[in-house]
Amino acid sequence: MKRTFSILLGLLLLLLPLACRDAAPETVTMQLHEVTRSVFYAPQYIALSMGFFTEEGLNVEITTSGGSEKAMTALLSGEADLCLAGPETGVYVMNEGKEDHPVIVGQLTKRDGSFLIAREPAEHFSWDALKGKTIIGGRAGGMPIMTLRWVMAQNGLIDGENCTIIDSIQFNLMAGAFEGGEGDYVTLFEPTATEFQKAGKGYIVANIGLESGEVPYTCYFASQKMIREHPERIEAFLRAIYKAQQWIETASDADAAKAMQPYFPDASLESLMAVVKSYRETDSWKKNPIMQEADYERLLTVIDFNGELSGRPAFSALVDNTFAKKIVGE
Repeated sequence: MKRTFSILLGLLLLLLPLACRDAAPETVTMQLHEVTRSVFYAPQYIALSMGFFTEEGLNVEITTSGGSEKAMTALLSGEADLCLAGPETGVYVMNEGKEDHPVIVGQLTKRDGSFLIAREPAEHFSWDALKGKTIIGGRAGGMPIMTLRWVMAQNGLIDGENCTIIDSIQFNLMAGAFEGGEGDYVTLFEPTATEFQKAGKGYIVANIGLESGEVPYTCYFASQKMIREHPERIEAFLRAIYKAQQWIETASDADAAKAMQPYFPDASLESLMAVVKSYRETDSWKKNPIMQEADYERLLTVIDFNGELSGRPAFSALVDNTFAKKIVGE
């Protein structure tokens, strides 16, 4: 009896490592709320389609919120584990005095990703053409309209003096409003801008991001609770994003477009390739998720210019580069 038990125990000990090795690693589901669906966020969709999140043991479910405020609200309410939004949203939350404010843990894009759309093509565009015109610019206080105002001011265009910027139309309704006849110009993200042009609904005349220069335009926010309780999840998430940021650096436009196409079913492969080429040429994507303090200060300057800055939160209070720096240094 003892001999039989010893044999069985020995077999069990031999099989145990095999069982542990074959067991599938635990997958954690994370809820991510994004401000909008755009090729501008290409590395995020590439991380999904190329399986980089899966490699990190994550199942990332994305909800498109339709605005930074809505994405941030989802994070604050606990509906989202992370949110992808404009950094200005975090500045506003901090300036409201919220102690348990969300923290930026990674940066995805480094300049404005919108394009100025006109009703007629312009072979040689001049910003003077906007004098006396009406431009649909986005919601008041959002990065798209603040960057637009900044760029227009550098070109002698002042809202309320020699042009009019509409700031009352919700972000995801701007294209529809312009198509419906409102405004002489509108700013749109890709792939909407290119699809608009292909359909003859409007024409791209200027790249806002090239005009404005580098700012930390879109970032990943996490709650302080998430940082305290699940730092490994944030690290895993950002590692997948970093893999995608590196991948797109050497991938062809065609390969990048194919990787993203499942998330843009209404956009043709040709349109996606053109958009990837455009964003690549304008150096719109971060090469790693680390935010630079000088870029953050430039962001605050743009917000202040727009009259939306009631205080200047310290970089160290709003931004936590710990995870990003660890990943990049690995």
